Amino acid sequence: MDVRKRKNGNQKEPTSNRKHENVAFDDDYFTNKDHQLVLSPAARLFHSPKFCCYVVVRMGTKTRINVETIKAGLMKNFPNHPRFSSRLVNEDKVLGEEKRWERVTLNIEDHIIVPEVDWEMEDADQFVDQYISNLTTSPLDLSRPLWEVHIINVKTSDAQAVAVIRVHHSMGDGASLLSLLLACSRKSSDPDTLPMLPTKKKQEDGSSSDSSMFWRFLLTIWSAITLMRNTLVDVLIFLATALVLKDTNTPMRGPPGVEFNTKRFVHRTVSLDHIKQVKNALNMTINDVILGVTQAGFSRYLNRRYGEYQKDEGALQKGHNNLPKGIRLRANILMNLRPAVGIQDLADMMAKNSKNKWGNKIGNVLLPFTIALQDDPLEYVRGAKSLIDRKKHSLEAFFTYLCANILVNLFGAQVAGAVAHKILCNSTLSFSSLMGPVEEITYYDHEVEYIASNVYGHPQAAHLHFQSYADKMTICISADPDVYPDPEQLLDDLADSLKLIRDAVVDKGLTIAKK
Repeated sequence: MDVRKRKNGNQKEPTSNRKHENVAFDDDYFTNKDHQLVLSPAARLFHSPKFCCYVVVRMGTKTRINVETIKAGLMKNFPNHPRFSSRLVNEDKVLGEEKRWERVTLNIEDHIIVPEVDWEMEDADQFVDQYISNLTTSPLDLSRPLWEVHIINVKTSDAQAVAVIRVHHSMGDGASLLSLLLACSRKSSDPDTLPMLPTKKKQEDGSSSDSSMFWRFLLTIWSAITLMRNTLVDVLIFLATALVLKDTNTPMRGPPGVEFNTKRFVHRTVSLDHIKQVKNALNMTINDVILGVTQAGFSRYLNRRYGEYQKDEGALQKGHNNLPKGIRLRANILMNLRPAVGIQDLADMMAKNSKNKWGNKIGNVLLPFTIALQDDPLEYVRGAKSLIDRKKHSLEAFFTYLCANILVNLFGAQVAGAVAHKILCNSTLSFSSLMGPVEEITYYDHEVEYIASNVYGHPQAAHLHFQSYADKMTICISADPDVYPDPEQLLDDLADSLKLIRDAVVDKGLTIAKK
């Protein structure tokens, strides 16, 4: 279905005094007794004073961007999308009224920002980086729908032009926002066809003997026991983190108030095929590999930072271990709890009365990284796989999602935001990953070179995101420059770690046929 060509029929332009029509596709919309759209618990949490978060998506294109084409495309789609054509209304809580969404007439000119720049300007990379960084110093205008698109027609080192999309996190989680981008995109090889996301192959077990059924029954019982045990342990650690349990005060951990500081956004593109080569050779998932790469990269980066603090000149020599023992460094992993849908379904999210899901449905998982210098680089990914397999067999993500909703409903967004703020303050950074289209796409007829997504506004000094696109994997970092004065060095360490791990696979002859 081509969303850009969908007809509106007799539908009138949405205005601020229109009553909301049924929006069946959005699980993040709640109606009050007057059938007004009030914010869901997750959306209210993202508007709490201590937890106001934004999503920034940077897209590099292979050609200069035609501003009028982008405007026309957005104007065809976004007026039909309730969330992107509604503004936030702050009601008086004394009167018992709630924050709610109010449909408005969408003025596309309010949301498209085009700075006047020289396409062949010098230091274009630095200009774009500073431009995006400056966005973190100002909030979005609450009198309008909470999104904007910045079109920067300058030639950078990795693209002919750059589009920057900034959206308030209350508008949707990463999976929902990616679905919106894909619904507005088409395959570069076939402009009439929607992009495709990677699909998982289901393993079939045809065994049905009495013996196999007996062992399957025992495994089911054991699996249920370990699931309850793992969940209990994870919940207790999560509650302890909300109270007193803190990460080690490493150079990667930010001070109080770090969420209000200006952030820098950097990215690096590596080969997705190299990641898949490691995945296939070690019988892992892509997430196992990128988490192993992250452990290795963090270990290299911290080893260098600790070496800089020491007066011994040998501390900076290659291979010298400067890491303290017993470092506790945990990442908040944002896990999407929404069932996966196909690209056709993602496109239908843009349509009126679609039955698909949209909104914020994410759980929080605390993942402890092993910070150490390993003699065998493959130990990083093996350790990551073991940890992820254990976390998969736990209901921690569902528990945190459920608790956040209960806290918001019972005590309000400020209390829930304060609890979330404390948990994030007591850990080190946030982490996320999204699988993008398997082949190159066009966004409103503009060929896309790369996609780099990130988040800011949470009380941590950094957010690390992995975003795949075609045969590329883009590593994206948003960081406080006071805590990370050299985020490019961290990107180097992550890219070098992937190379070392992939080289170790090849050297040991572990390569297998591509799956």
